[in-house]
Parts: sequence; C-alpha cells; structure tokens
Amino acid sequence: MQDLKLISASAKDVDTINRLAILIWNQYYIDIISQNQINYMLDLMYSPKNLSEKIINKNEDFYLIQKQNNYIGFLSVQNKKENFWFLNKFYINQDFASNGFGSKILNELKEMLSIEKLRLTVNRQNFKSINFYFKNGFKIDHVEDFDIGNGYVMNDFVMLWENKKY
Repeated sequence: MQDLKLISASAKDVDTINRLAILIWNQYYIDIISQNQINYMLDLMYSPKNLSEKIINKNEDFYLIQKQNNYIGFLSVQNKKENFWFLNKFYINQDFASNGFGSKILNELKEMLSIEKLRLTVNRQNFKSINFYFKNGFKIDHVEDFDIGNGYVMNDFVMLWENKKY
C-alpha cells in the first residue's frame, strides 16, 4: 500500500473531483436514494462552480486519493476548532473498496492533521460505510435529518471518533 497517497487538492483539481463524485455517487447511492436525488446532490455539492468556490474560499480542505498514477477517490475536511475536524466527504471508487485503502487513508489524514476528534454524517441506509466507520473507531453520536432543498432530506447518523491518547 506504499503506492497510496493523500494529495492536497487545489482549484486545478475541480474537474477531477467532479468526475470522481459522479462515478462514485452513482456506485454508492443508487440503491439508497433515487437517481433524481443523486443528480440534485451532485449538482448542489459537486458542480465545478460549487467545488471551485469551496476550494478557493477555503471552506473545505480537499484531498485526492491517488493509487500509483490514478486518482481513486477524494475527501474533504473542515477544522471546527483546534484538533477537532469535520469529515465532509470521503469517497473511494468501489473498484478499490474493501481492501484496506479507506482505513489507511483515514489514519493518514488523522495523523497528518493531528486530529483529536473527527465528526461526520453518514446516510442511515449506507450500511457498508457505517460498518467501515465502526471498524475505524467511530461511534454514533446522534441521529439528524437535514433538509437540502427541492423536497429532499438527508437522513443521517452523526458519528464521532475521538483519539483515546488524549
């Protein structure tokens, strides 16, 4: 797994993140939410314009996940307060899932940013991801529903990981 890297993304990577989002969302969510909701959310969160604004305004720190010379996923985080982060996005192409890459990248991110607490939201029907986060030490903090517009609601678990060293 030495050939797996977490690379800081910039505005020049917007098209790559957009392409990965379209691919991965259609892999992950087609059995969980409707195609119309997938399309709506992709446009809302991953259009080149919206991604550019987030990256340029530093609303989120984006990283590409690279295996050899191929980008296989991406993630984004926000620093909420000292050493307390929010994991906004964490997606890996399903062709590379279930082989330890996600855990390796998550651990690299925690170490690189000296994360003591990491919070995230995950769809309550996304059992594969929920189990991944459980395996990586996250616990369900609470349940929350988010109105995202256009008649769509995200039904999520809010999960929390805390570094037990501190």
